[in-house]
Amino acid sequence: MQDVRANALEVEETIEALLAKNMSSYGEIPEGLEAAEDPAYEVGSTAIIEAEHMDMESMSGALATIVGVYDTTAYSVTYYPTTGGEPVKDHKWVIHEEIANAGEEPFEPGATVTLNADHMEGMDGATAVIESAVETNVYMLDFTTTTGEKVDNHKWVIERELSPV
Repeated sequence: MQDVRANALEVEETIEALLAKNMSSYGEIPEGLEAAEDPAYEVGSTAIIEAEHMDMESMSGALATIVGVYDTTAYSVTYYPTTGGEPVKDHKWVIHEEIANAGEEPFEPGATVTLNADHMEGMDGATAVIESAVETNVYMLDFTTTTGEKVDNHKWVIERELSPV
């Protein structure tokens, strides 16, 4: 029984490490994205993450350093990975500048779009349906999960998903 528990813990740690790796990015900013003028959290400051993205429970409660903050529309989307498989439901967040042929006006819930985002494997070029939209500041973060995995340049967390230290 002890071996089974040890193996289960090892599998869980491996999954957490892979999720953390997938949550990191090179920090490239989409063309046309404007820096926020008066964000609640300035670049270089710290905040507590109050969100769980990608079923990663160890994100919530982590201390984050703000590495970028931008004013845009953020979308929750359901997308159909270009790699096949089941749709990814209610993925948070894709920003307006990461949607092909986005134009100036925000998309309405129910709109079908093509993603130009690479947050996850199979996302770039995927067809997606807008689930919700919010005009807000979005943040790119560096943080260490509550289980000790380092995440660099995570895209995106919206302002209401952060709280002061």
